[in-house]
This record gives sequence, structure tokens and C-alpha cells, in this order.
Amino acid sequence: MLGHDHSTIFRWLNSLESKLQVQLFERDAGIYRATDAGERMILAAERMEEEALALDRDITGRDARLSGNLRITCSESLAYRLLNDLLASFRARHDGITLELLVDNRQLDLLRREADIAIRATRPIEGDLFGRQIAETAWALYASPKYLCDRPEVTIAPFKGHRFIGWDTAAVAAAATWLAETVPGEAIVYRSSSLINQMMAVKAGIGMALLPCYLGDQEDDIQSVSGPEAALTRELWLITHKDLRNTARVRAFFDVVGQGLIDRRELLEGVLKRRLT
Repeated sequence: MLGHDHSTIFRWLNSLESKLQVQLFERDAGIYRATDAGERMILAAERMEEEALALDRDITGRDARLSGNLRITCSESLAYRLLNDLLASFRARHDGITLELLVDNRQLDLLRREADIAIRATRPIEGDLFGRQIAETAWALYASPKYLCDRPEVTIAPFKGHRFIGWDTAAVAAAATWLAETVPGEAIVYRSSSLINQMMAVKAGIGMALLPCYLGDQEDDIQSVSGPEAALTRELWLITHKDLRNTARVRAFFDVVGQGLIDRRELLEGVLKRRLT
């Protein structure tokens, strides 16, 4: 995490303990446990870090300029299918703002300024975060015509006679849980930690997969074989730290990209393609 090897950190720790004339960690069979002095030092360092982060947010939050850098984080599938067009529109209106997109299915920590803005499928629960609900996101089962041509009709769970593409075994995503609870384990013949790769596997005819409707409905060579699964519907939120909500570039992002996502609500909620057909 620090970007240095073990021997470097070991030297730094020894140097710090020598300077302070106190042992900060107990070493036992390669396991390091903080001593009382080490715990006090950690708590003090965390308070210093929080004060520094709060000062940074306070100064940034008073920034009225439509310029500077803006760090956004979102999932791989949102970045692939929805966000670039919206970011292009944002840049066309605010070309003084440099955008940095962190594509990560993990939830980066907005309190620690790992990102300025997050687009998430979860409601913010931390009291220091501010969010705007955009829409709900629907998920459905998708398959390719190649796969369906020699398979039985897709009926209700457990979808006898069908093969599935699933998540890696360590995944905790709601879609992974739904598959584990709904179809036999032997029916999952291919696994991937990437939704985009799962979609490409569907295109290749390996099996069926659960995909967000905004992803699957925009692909001409796959089709939904079920209606949206109600248990997998999630809220989509645009989130920032409350100290940054009045920063000019954050407000501009909420206005332009937030409205762009709202304009695509039918796609996100899985009703656009079904309404058109």
C-alpha cells in the first residue's frame, strides 16, 4: 500500500523506534502488533490526518472557480456504457476542468479524498456525505441468439438445461448472491470478476448472465430472456463530501452529469428497450 518493499519499511520503523527510544510494535513470528506507545502514536496520527483532510476539504469547498482537477469514481460497467458521452458534454461546457476517472468496482473513500465524486449503486450512509438519487438500476438475464438456438426455452428458476456465467467465487455482489441462491453450482460454467468480460462471454455463447439493463439493452447481439429481477434493483446515487458540495466544479458536475443520467432514467431502469419493442 505504501509503494515500498518490506526491507525499506523495516528500516524506517527501526529508525523511528531508535529516535524515540521506545518500541512501537511487538514482533512475533512475522506478525506486528502495536504496543501501547504504538497505539497512542497511531491515534495521534489519525487525528492529524483527519485535521489535514478537513482543512483540505474546507479550502476546496470555498473554491468558486470552474477550473482545476475533478476526480470521479464509478463502476466498470457505468464507465463503459454511459459515462464518456456525459463527460464529453461536461468538458464541452467546462473546458477549464480536468477530469480524472477512477474506474473501480470498490467503493473509494470520499472522506479521505480518494475521489471527489462517486457514482454508486448504494445510498450514502456516512453522515459527512451528500448525495442525490438519480434513478434505480435494473438487472436481467441476457443470452445470445447463438446460445439460445439449441437450448430449451428459458423458464423460471432453476432454469433447467441452461448454462450460466457468474462471478468469481470471492465476489459479494448482489448478482453473485442471487445466482448462488437460484441456480445449481454445476450450471455456472464460467466465472469472471468483470461485468464487461461476462457480457463478452454472453456474446460468445458460453451461457447466460445477469447484467445491468443499461449495459445489456444497448447491445444488438444479445437479448434479455427475463424481465428485470426485482430483488436486484438498486438505487443509483451521485455522491460527494458535504464540504465539497458547494465547490463550483462539483456543482457543475452534479448539474451536467447528474441531469444527463436522469435523462437516461428509462435506460437505467430497464424500461426503454421494452417500451420501444
